[in-house]
Amino acid sequence: MVAVHVLGPDELRAANRLFAATIHQDAVPDPDWDRAALSYSPGRTLGVTEGRELVGTATSFPTRTAVPGGAALDTAAVTRVGVRPDRTRRGVLSTMMRTLLDDTAARGEPLASLRASEARIYGRFGYGVASRGREVAVSGTGKGWRRAPAGSVRVVVGDDVLPTLTALHDALALRRPGGITRPEPWWWRPVGQRVAKGEHVVVAVHTGPDGDDGFAVASPTGPGSFSHRTLRVSDLHADGVDAVAGLWAFLTGIDLVDRVEGWLRPVDEPLELLLADPRDCVVAGFEDETWLRLVDVPAALAARSWGAGPSVLVGVHDRLLPANDGVYRIGDGTAERVRAEPELECDVDALAMAYLGDRAPSLLAATGWWRVHDAGAPARADALFASGRSPWCGTYF
Repeated sequence: MVAVHVLGPDELRAANRLFAATIHQDAVPDPDWDRAALSYSPGRTLGVTEGRELVGTATSFPTRTAVPGGAALDTAAVTRVGVRPDRTRRGVLSTMMRTLLDDTAARGEPLASLRASEARIYGRFGYGVASRGREVAVSGTGKGWRRAPAGSVRVVVGDDVLPTLTALHDALALRRPGGITRPEPWWWRPVGQRVAKGEHVVVAVHTGPDGDDGFAVASPTGPGSFSHRTLRVSDLHADGVDAVAGLWAFLTGIDLVDRVEGWLRPVDEPLELLLADPRDCVVAGFEDETWLRLVDVPAALAARSWGAGPSVLVGVHDRLLPANDGVYRIGDGTAERVRAEPELECDVDALAMAYLGDRAPSLLAATGWWRVHDAGAPARADALFASGRSPWCGTYF
């Protein structure tokens, strides 16, 4: 039987080394460890040991997730999950993931979220793909944009970078379903450490009529040539089309840059509609982004807003957290558990796929993720689950 326990502060270094090895990366260098250790939230890191050796680890940190309607729900951001290669497929991962779910429920966090290294692992623990992103590349062909971007853009440097970005991010992120808050330690590795080491990072802030409303972080990729460089956007949040257009136009207009790439960008980011030549934006592909787990289904359903239209009865099944099982009546702006026969049924992972508005229930029903008992129910559910905006997070962890 696999035994899991909460790791103490003196065990976190070993947990970090183990996780890094499982994803084939170098461990955090010793001089950087004190700073990296701050990214572990106290009491939220699990480990499985055999003798004195750590063979599995997983952790989470507290955040909040925006849901349709504007509410932000407490969420366990699950990360750094790894099992030593010679101890896989022996129940180590399953035990840790179930323990994390129990811990999340005990903390009163209605949601859990993660980013999956492999797509077939986490569905069996009740996680479903709740937001997606696309890989884009915008070429600076000289044809430009359909209209002059509104607002202004300024570059932020040095000690001003982190205070500026941390002040902007959470307010911007929580305006879209799927956005999450970022704890202060999150910022160090992708931004703070690089700025401190003198790496070339372009940090730009867009200002609209009501103040700062967007930011971008980008860096050059590969050697390129002196006059033909590619910038890679690692972070870009913008409130509204003007901020989106202003930031992308600024980045593509930087001297000696002829291509700007972005990974896991929102699927509804309207770059093609903003460019004078829509073919200047090339979409290389789509990927899953947020894997969401509804830990407390009644609380999660009650927290989000619902579209207009006749009600629907949805049956939910959760083999790991059976307290979530039941039939929920969704309609009239509310969701509540009732005693009735379901018109639609789904497992909790498939419910997560529709929860933020990424996938329509009718599509999930047509592809076998949801089961239909009333032929009119999928159309009614589509109207109720619609969120009006594609969900997106923009934070990798």
